[in-house]
Amino acid sequence: MTTILTRRPVPGRIGNGDGEGSVQVQMDPTVSLGTAKVFAVYGKGGIGKSTTSSNLSVAFSKLGKRVLQIGCDPKHDSTFTLTKRLVPTVIDILETVNFHSEELRTEDFVFEGYNGVMCVEAGGPPAGTGCGGYVVGQTVKLLKEHHLLDDTDVVIFDVLGDVVCGGFAAPLQHAERALIVTANDFDSIFAMNRIVAAIHAKAKNYNVRLGGVIANRSAGTDQIDRFNNVVGLNTLARFPDLDAIRRSRLKKATLFEMEPSPELEAVQNEYLRLAATLWAGTDPLAPKPMKDRDIFDLLGFD
Repeated sequence: MTTILTRRPVPGRIGNGDGEGSVQVQMDPTVSLGTAKVFAVYGKGGIGKSTTSSNLSVAFSKLGKRVLQIGCDPKHDSTFTLTKRLVPTVIDILETVNFHSEELRTEDFVFEGYNGVMCVEAGGPPAGTGCGGYVVGQTVKLLKEHHLLDDTDVVIFDVLGDVVCGGFAAPLQHAERALIVTANDFDSIFAMNRIVAAIHAKAKNYNVRLGGVIANRSAGTDQIDRFNNVVGLNTLARFPDLDAIRRSRLKKATLFEMEPSPELEAVQNEYLRLAATLWAGTDPLAPKPMKDRDIFDLLGFD
């Protein structure tokens, strides 16, 4: 598979297919993730995407689904609550064989985590060099070559930060639904609007659509609701700001492994409900991103 950084024209149209002035990482259109349901999780940096992704992966696995979680961050910390360690990245492993992927075995880059969730850390190029989209492409290529997607029901891409370039928007080319993790505050909703814009651009040429919003670390959702009502989104699940969630990261554990309590059981049930909802299928949403000034004026208290 060849990953190309290019301006992509759309047949019959003048301009750039993924947005005016865009320079996008394109994947080989013959490479797909098969019949699996594929979700890409985005959100502001530090909002809890990896915590959300890992616990959602476990929830899917507890529903009897075969799950693969792919971390798309050079920090390679998406899956450590599942595997109990920082596993080597695809790029790390490829470097050991001088990028001859045919020399790799499945166990070199795929690691089994809690409750059978399979884990891959794509990693990324060194800071200030390369393109994250290339790394995602190489990871998907390896998974296909080793037939690891043939028996997978659910794939979750956990993607760093908000979308700032075509490279880190690359998982959207594979996903069926994008999910946005946000809190009930200005900064994360402002970042959510940028993600909506990226998905709006990708949806012109790919099958990805927004599935909805996951409210995290939020006692209320009034600001999220205000934004959703304007752009055309809805909230799929809400998770409170429990100290058990913070402690689970320190214990390198998912929430399903923590000491039980009524509050924690409610969170676990919300993850199970969210997984069941996503598996059943969500309506494709087509929200329209707001202008920066408009969202600045929208949010806040009167």
